[in-house]
Amino acid sequence: MNGVERHNPTVAERQSLGREARKMASRTSHREWSPAGDRPDPITLLRAQDDERQADLVPIRWGRMSASPFAFYRGSAALMAADLAPQPRTGLTVQLCGDAHLSNFGLFGSPERELLFDVNDFDETLPGPFEWDLKRLAASFVLASRDNGFGEDVARECALAAVRSYREHMTTYAEMRDLDVWYSHIVAEDFLETVRAARSAKEAKRKAAQSQMKAAERTLAKARTHDSLQAAGKLTEAVDGRRRIVDQPPLVMHLEGLDEPDSVHALFAQYKATLEDDRRTLLDRFEIADIARKAVGVGSVGTRCFIILLLGRDSDDPLFLQVKEAVSSVLEPYLGRSRFTHAGHRVVAGQRLMQAASDIFLGWMTGKPEGRHFYWRQLHDMKGSIETELLKAPGLETLATLCGWTLARAHARSGQRIAIASYLGVSSRFDQAIADFAVIYADQAEKDYALVLKAIKAGRIPVEAGV
Repeated sequence: MNGVERHNPTVAERQSLGREARKMASRTSHREWSPAGDRPDPITLLRAQDDERQADLVPIRWGRMSASPFAFYRGSAALMAADLAPQPRTGLTVQLCGDAHLSNFGLFGSPERELLFDVNDFDETLPGPFEWDLKRLAASFVLASRDNGFGEDVARECALAAVRSYREHMTTYAEMRDLDVWYSHIVAEDFLETVRAARSAKEAKRKAAQSQMKAAERTLAKARTHDSLQAAGKLTEAVDGRRRIVDQPPLVMHLEGLDEPDSVHALFAQYKATLEDDRRTLLDRFEIADIARKAVGVGSVGTRCFIILLLGRDSDDPLFLQVKEAVSSVLEPYLGRSRFTHAGHRVVAGQRLMQAASDIFLGWMTGKPEGRHFYWRQLHDMKGSIETELLKAPGLETLATLCGWTLARAHARSGQRIAIASYLGVSSRFDQAIADFAVIYADQAEKDYALVLKAIKAGRIPVEAGV
């Protein structure tokens, strides 16, 4: 290139980098965790997040988090980030999900209308050490297992299955060409094939395996029905011949001043400017019909989130977009500030990097209150989640295998896959260490959850349960 030299590391050099990383954090060192002497008070740390949230929704957030230890874990990514920060790090960087618990994996439709299984939440995404996502994933399976009433052997085996699947698939991705990794994706048939493989391995439990297969097929069929038309049937009513969002307070509500035409159209134009030309042309065919606030998630409750109903050729051609507030990632105090000055841009860029195919309407803008960052996406787009509370032990272990594969694909696409595979090696040493960590950290999460329940009982935390 006209005298400009660039050294692309060889495969051998990348493998050597992975082996050198064992000196920074040995594979067995990951099993070691205990609360740091200066560990922040869990309630103080998590309550600090309430300061910038909508006050009327904060009790709902805590009500949802207080439902179980696993629900608490889902809403406490900031606490786990603080707990992981003092630990030794491999230095092998990927684009982290930042909140890779098992409920943040699911089904959605690709632009080509294929049903994909992938990571589906990126509010905390940031570059960082690959093991942080894996530790959060593994511990989530221990807590979910316990919530379902399974024994400790099942809980640990589910965590182990996730890590084993990650390691084995990362080894495969390390041997693939860059473009092949980039184009790789997990489709509905892969999802079913994983379930079939688990069924074949457990022929002694044929009845449970058959039930697991039927449940997987129902999940896929249900996801295919989830689109804007289906959402319109649930969320809207006809008013003077036009669709309008139905208030369902406190979760879905029209707010005063939210639909001021000049402001709405200015923000919509700002968002559209972040899209590709063809998507802008498509959105130009729709007009905004209604806007309402909609509370979503567990840990996210209280951040500003809205749904926008747009109509195309007629009232039977709806498009629902979700506008969700983006704030700094909970990882930034420990991994450094994002290179993106706009938090919405950070979320969108991270999602596009980690997912095999992303929503065509992903974009961002700065809105109200003044200076707040938001990102946009479709509300319903063949989205489907796994009802983990209904899974038997074999089903949860199968899901762990699938999530481990999915996370490996996302990390291989975004990070140092050859070095990571070399670091992991071919033995189960790393798998066993992370499984041990998952059990230890799940124990800590349950202790923190007990503190929350005590604080709720004492009136220190406002709670609105069952919403």
